[in-house]
Amino acid sequence: MSSPRVYWPAGVEGLLERCSFPGKGAPVVCAVSGGPDSVAMLALAVAAGCSAHAVHVDHGLRAGSREEAAVVEAAANTLGATFEALSVRVGPGPDLEARARQARYGVLPEGTMVGHTADDQAETLLLNLMRGAGLDGLRGMRATSGGLRKAQRPILALRRSETLAFVTALGFPTVTDPSNAEGRFRRNRARHEVLPLLADVAGRDLVPVLARTAALLAEDAELLDLLARDLDPTDARGLAAAPRPLANRALRTWLREDEGPERHPPSSEDLERAWAVVTGRAVACELSGGRRLSRSAGRLRLDGSQRR
Repeated sequence: MSSPRVYWPAGVEGLLERCSFPGKGAPVVCAVSGGPDSVAMLALAVAAGCSAHAVHVDHGLRAGSREEAAVVEAAANTLGATFEALSVRVGPGPDLEARARQARYGVLPEGTMVGHTADDQAETLLLNLMRGAGLDGLRGMRATSGGLRKAQRPILALRRSETLAFVTALGFPTVTDPSNAEGRFRRNRARHEVLPLLADVAGRDLVPVLARTAALLAEDAELLDLLARDLDPTDARGLAAAPRPLANRALRTWLREDEGPERHPPSSEDLERAWAVVTGRAVACELSGGRRLSRSAGRLRLDGSQRR
């Protein structure tokens, strides 16, 4: 657990014990924006003995973004990691954060490590709660995620204050993204307004509480996922006879897989329309993406789908 160019500060072993990096010598790709979280993740990957490759993605959304790549490259060189700079174009449309995220993940290899922390997890749970998410949304981010954004989150148990203290002790310069303070982004308001207010009302730091809640709900969701795998999502009678939460889960997984590379979860409206077909209250229904779900001889069929 050493690098010839770095003196590891006291406490690095304790941080690594709470991370989920692979074994020594394992090759890892780290998405590094230049902020304290991602720079700390890169440094901890090296401290864990991984063969780290840092990737910086320039979205071209603000002046000076190219200079941020130089900050990441300098950190990678000091740590003995390899470095790569990529550029993406963020398409027009609403929700700039989502479009930038999609563009970024579109060029990152599968299994790339990202520097999400416990603070990010708490914010995610709150944001998902505000949009009316169910169990899948309230379990928050997973250490290993699938779908459109196949990513690893090895520092998800660490606090933002810990990553900042770590890179400060290393003496590494980091990048401050000015957009992180802009009130037009809902996550920023959750971070700077909602969480502090809730902490004041509760009289305690709520990040560990919310992160623990997400972890507990993730365990329940994983159990339901396991049980739902025994159901055939095309067997209408079997679905109708199963407990509704399991039937919904089997349907949701089937419909999501059918979405192709985007893999968006089906809406509650889509599920309700599909359930009407499952239970025989409708012969067919229209679903998002121009798809049609129909029932014949007790079997469900999707037309207009990604998979033929």
